[in-house]
Amino acid sequence: MRRLHGDGLDAQDQRRPALGDMSDAWLLGRARELIAAVQRSDRTEQLKVVETLDELLEEAQRRGEPVLVAQLLRAAAVSRLITRGMVDEAEPLLDEMLAHTKRHGLSLLRADAHALRGRGLVVTGQEDAALTEIARALALLDDAPNTDNQLGRRAWDRLLSSALNDCWIVLNQLGVYEAAEEVIARAHQAIRDSAGPHEITLLLMNRIKMLLGWGLRLERVGRDEEAGEKFRTAASMTIAAEAPFAESLFPRKPGVPAIEQVGLLAASLALAAPAAAHIERLHKLSGGKGYPHENILVAIALARCLDADGRTDEAMEVLLDTRHTEAEDNSQPSMRLNLVRELARLGAGKPGVEIAQAEELAPLTLLADYASALEAELWSLRESQIATLNTRREHERLSAEHGAVTQQALQDPLTSLPNRRALDERLRSLAASVDAQPLSVALVDLDGFKDVNDQYSHAEGDDVLRVVASTLRDALRGDDVVARYGGDEFVILLPGAPVSAATQALTRSIKAVASLPEHLSHGVTLSVGLVSLRPQERAEEVLSRADAAMYQAKRKGGNQIAASPSPGTDTDTDAKTEADPAASSPACGDDEGT
Repeated sequence: MRRLHGDGLDAQDQRRPALGDMSDAWLLGRARELIAAVQRSDRTEQLKVVETLDELLEEAQRRGEPVLVAQLLRAAAVSRLITRGMVDEAEPLLDEMLAHTKRHGLSLLRADAHALRGRGLVVTGQEDAALTEIARALALLDDAPNTDNQLGRRAWDRLLSSALNDCWIVLNQLGVYEAAEEVIARAHQAIRDSAGPHEITLLLMNRIKMLLGWGLRLERVGRDEEAGEKFRTAASMTIAAEAPFAESLFPRKPGVPAIEQVGLLAASLALAAPAAAHIERLHKLSGGKGYPHENILVAIALARCLDADGRTDEAMEVLLDTRHTEAEDNSQPSMRLNLVRELARLGAGKPGVEIAQAEELAPLTLLADYASALEAELWSLRESQIATLNTRREHERLSAEHGAVTQQALQDPLTSLPNRRALDERLRSLAASVDAQPLSVALVDLDGFKDVNDQYSHAEGDDVLRVVASTLRDALRGDDVVARYGGDEFVILLPGAPVSAATQALTRSIKAVASLPEHLSHGVTLSVGLVSLRPQERAEEVLSRADAAMYQAKRKGGNQIAASPSPGTDTDTDAKTEADPAASSPACGDDEGT
């Protein structure tokens, strides 16, 4: 895989073949590169990354592979969460990701969508709501299976680690470090056997960031010895990050040590042992293109090194400049408090502070004692946050269990489609809804299915039913209902579709099944009876008419639709639509929205 060097997009993007010629693996790999790049790019480059990821998402949606679509939805959303001023644009993408992952049973990516929503809520100051989203995400991850045979172990582990890492980001932003430590340790555990250099680098950097924030937080309540231990552990991890960073996807200068390129890593060494030797390096890295919240950590580390060298006035200037430049960033409240506390600590009673700074520092000096008193109370509140997280996590887990039991009662265990009971409820609901009218109802029977059971086995027949069910679901609109009626029969409800539009939609479904590979379908085709719900008609009546129409399609050879296009009349008029595109078919209206 090609790695990015420098800032984000490059000239190679202009010379690539069309996206349609690239593999799914390439699309996903390119998205990972761009997410790594967007974190260390200026706004102009970030906007280019967002645009490119949108193009990748559009191509993924055209292909329709559910996991790929979910991962590209995630990438497009993350790029907006990282780019300042674009958080609101991430919300509809995350809503779509949640609906998509729920529809396709992608539990890990569904949990990730909740975690990313929490990330957006933190930025907008809704910290309690963010905690609820993380509780939902963790509850889903707690109940997730160990692996998915379709994805493979490595891909499953990577998705699990990614979802846990996104949960960790929010917990770290909120300063709930004990819970964050548990989650990031679990993320590391998920990929310990299969992680590449990029995953290792990402996890190490995240743990370093957490340890530095945790250490600063401990200092605020006077637990300096524990804080020092956190700083020293972070420094040891910084040394361990050098080798994998050189092979990661992060933009970097080849041959240059990581601590000379990444402010976070330079800050960890400086906070472990503040000294003049770090000043020049930190000056070069301060205020640059850093990872989220890196600039505050660099500023605090630089200020401490300057103060240790007797240059307190310069230290104050660094902190004040950072306070101004980071004023609009609300994504990590605890880190901003660390910056203010550092200003109060240096500004209180320092005779060397220049007069020009006095007016701005006066409030900090006056509030220093008051802030110290508040810290103890804030520290105790973190225990309440952890308890809240655990309570909500358990509540979400139990709610999910209850919902799963309810869903099982309404779901066909073989195909995972709604069962007869769920169909009856949905049909009654749609029949009573004005917005669902006209409501087309189709009864579908498999041609040649008995031969599959007789010539092969009932297990093979079950596989055919599953394949046909999945094909029908994918060929229709998102709000159409496909249910298993019994045996080899299915019922399809098409709300808001007249018979003409429903005929076109079902013709696509017939062709999709007829074109399945022989080893999957064993040659089965569909006979479809299509009717439109009449005013005041009961469910059993409309299904009886659809069943009669289906037998007309059977008598005419199958692999076609027999439709009744005149709802409300005394006599139905049959219409025939064959799967062969050369066959004649009744005149149909436009296929808009179907």
